[in-house]
Amino acid sequence: MRLLPRVLSAADPDAITAVPGIRVGHWSDTAGITGCTVVRCDRGAVPGYCSLGGAPGSIETELLKPENTIARAHAVLLTGGSAFGLAAATGVREALRDRGVGQALAVGVPRIPIVLGAVLFDLRIGSAEAFPDAAAGRRATEGARDGVVSQGSVGAGVGCTVAKTGGLETALKGGIGSAALAHGSGLVVGALAAVNCIGDVHDTGGKLIAAPRGRRPGEMCVAADLVAQSAVRDADATGIDLESTESAPASEGPTNTTIAVIATNARLDKAQATRLAIMADDGLGRAIRPAHTPLDGDSIFVLATGDDRTPMTLNRIVLLGVMAAETISLAIQRGVTAATALGDVPTVHEWTRHP
Repeated sequence: MRLLPRVLSAADPDAITAVPGIRVGHWSDTAGITGCTVVRCDRGAVPGYCSLGGAPGSIETELLKPENTIARAHAVLLTGGSAFGLAAATGVREALRDRGVGQALAVGVPRIPIVLGAVLFDLRIGSAEAFPDAAAGRRATEGARDGVVSQGSVGAGVGCTVAKTGGLETALKGGIGSAALAHGSGLVVGALAAVNCIGDVHDTGGKLIAAPRGRRPGEMCVAADLVAQSAVRDADATGIDLESTESAPASEGPTNTTIAVIATNARLDKAQATRLAIMADDGLGRAIRPAHTPLDGDSIFVLATGDDRTPMTLNRIVLLGVMAAETISLAIQRGVTAATALGDVPTVHEWTRHP
C-alpha cells in the first residue's frame, strides 16, 4: 500500500466485512435502475457521522451527536430513490426487530433497532417511479452476509452515475465499492461507498479514471475546465457577477451524492467516531474532484464495534483516520471500475477502450 507499507495490508476479505460482526446485503432493481444496500451490525456499534455535501438526505443523524443519548446503532441503509427510498428503512427495522435486534428500552416492549441511512438520487437514469420500498429494505437486510461483498452495479450502486459536470448525457456509470485495511496492531478498517458524484473520479494514486465523456469515444474532459467554461458562458449571457455569491441554479440540481460507511473494530466513543468520519472524508475528497459541492449530498457513517480493546490514544485515532481515508478512496475507485452499463450510460472501461 502507499501508506505505511510495513504495518498496513489489505484485510481478508478485502471489504468492509473484514471487520468482525459486519454484514452487507443488497437489493437490486436493474429494470427500474435503483436499489439499496444494508450494512448490519446486530450486536450494535458506536456510530459517527460527517456530511459535508450541500444537499444531503438522511435519517436518524440527530442521534449521532455525541451529546445525545443513543450510544449504539444496528444498521446503515444506503439507498437509491432519493427521499422516496427512505421507505426502505421501515423494512430494515422490521427485519431486525423480528430477530430481536435493537435497543432495549422497556420491559414488554420490542427492541428498537437503530437504523441510520442516507439517500442518493437515481431517478433520472431509470424509472422515476422506481425506488426501494419497505419490502426492498427487508430483503437487503435478510440477505446480509459476511465475507465477499458484491460490488459495482448492485444494491445502492445500481443507479449510480459519476462525472456529471457536463450533465447526465456525458456521464459514466458509477457503482458501489468496498475495501479494507488491517494494521499490525490488530486494528481493522473497512469502507463501503455508493458513488453517485457530480465530480471526476481518481484512483488512489491520483490518476484520473472517470470524467465527462468528450466528443469522440475514449475522450474525457476535466470537470474543473467544464465548470470554468460554464461559469464564463453564464456570466457573458446573463451578466452574472462571478464574484457574487448569487448565481443561477445548476441545470442538474442537487441530484448527486457519494454515501459511505466506515466500519472498524476499534473501541471508540461517539465523539471519536465522529472525528473518524471527518478524517475519512479526506479520502472522499482525494478520490472525487470536485467534492462536497452544493449539488452533492456527500455523507459518511462510522460503525465502531469495539472488539479491539486496546486503549484509544490520540495517535491511534490519527492512524485510524489514515486507514479510513485510504479505504474509502479505494472503495470509491472500485465502485466505478466494477460497474456495468445501465440506462444507456457506459462504464469507464467501455468508454476508454476506444482509441
